[in-house]
Amino acid sequence: MGEFVVTGGRFRLALTGGTAVLAVLTAGSLAGCSVGSAGRLASGESGEPVTITPANGTAQVRPDGTIEVKAAGGRLQKVTVQGPGATVTGAFGDDRKVWRSDRTMTPGTAYTVTAQVRDDGKTRTATSSFTTLKAARTLKIADVTPNVKNEKVGIGMPIIVTFDGPVADRAAVERTLRVTPEKPVEGAWRWVGQDKAIYRTKTYWKPHQTVRFHARLAGVNAGGGVYGAEDAEATLTIGAAQITKGDIRKHHMTVTRDGKKLKTLPFSAGNGQTREYTTTSGVHLLMEKGNPVTMTAPGRKPGDPGYYKTVVDHAVRFSNSGEYTHSAPWSVGSQGSANVSHGCINLSPADARWYYDIMQRGDVIELTGTDRQVEWDNGWGFWQMPFDEWREGGALR
Repeated sequence: MGEFVVTGGRFRLALTGGTAVLAVLTAGSLAGCSVGSAGRLASGESGEPVTITPANGTAQVRPDGTIEVKAAGGRLQKVTVQGPGATVTGAFGDDRKVWRSDRTMTPGTAYTVTAQVRDDGKTRTATSSFTTLKAARTLKIADVTPNVKNEKVGIGMPIIVTFDGPVADRAAVERTLRVTPEKPVEGAWRWVGQDKAIYRTKTYWKPHQTVRFHARLAGVNAGGGVYGAEDAEATLTIGAAQITKGDIRKHHMTVTRDGKKLKTLPFSAGNGQTREYTTTSGVHLLMEKGNPVTMTAPGRKPGDPGYYKTVVDHAVRFSNSGEYTHSAPWSVGSQGSANVSHGCINLSPADARWYYDIMQRGDVIELTGTDRQVEWDNGWGFWQMPFDEWREGGALR
């Protein structure tokens, strides 16, 4: 005769003439609503139970609860957790007599735990099925930048994670964020708003590698009764190390790839008559490109002094204050000798197209020669901030 216990009731299983007879010893509910309820489930003829928590039939399990499997006799050989939500992993302890999950579960999801225990030369299997709490409010990752399929990005590229709502417990959420490069380099997260975190490395990425981002967000208590809805992942392909260095006073910039010079380009930068028309110095990142792009005077409307509206070809943005490299056939005579633009880097049509064609988002463009420094939060000017200060903006200092 064998015996097993399920939450709220005790049952005895007897074999009589080859027929199983189930006798109820204590009546009670077969399912509870607490993550702490446990059930003993065993198969085979041994009386040694395997205890799985949550118990079979349990509902409303907290997504951030822990699954625990204990073997009173023998050793656990294998434990799996199956369900349509996040893949739940765990670790053995106490000489494989216990197993505990090491991550959270997807809200509103059915999971089945299967455990195998080896004792006296026999392997037995126990299972427990339960459902997690369906959260009233959830948090998702709305966007991970870069996010263009098959895109190669530059060695300065940040990882920008935008959530679909404000994050109350930033530390809990940040703990779920993992960045794994093939060629390791130190990096850190910085929160730049209630719903956005940015990852920047201490030094540039090593070129020609894959970087993987993974957020084990499902089931994480994000604060204020909000749980993470699902995991998220993204893959970055770091391309060649393309760096542009230019001196605004000397009107030339040199482009290198993996340390080798590709080309020196004459240009005309901002005329410097006002701060607005002064090209920013500092470390910029190339952000996007367009062909053509319509440029207008910021903050001005038709008829205002200084208003302009110009369509330019082969434009590459490097700040949010209206700075691009672009084709400027009207200023070719000044390129290489004088600064006459409204703040952009004017190039010849041929040079602008060449630069546009080789550009990768996240490529570095370092400019010197003016007293106007690009702000760290102007576009992707993140490299303007010292790394020690950058990581102070993280939730896990």
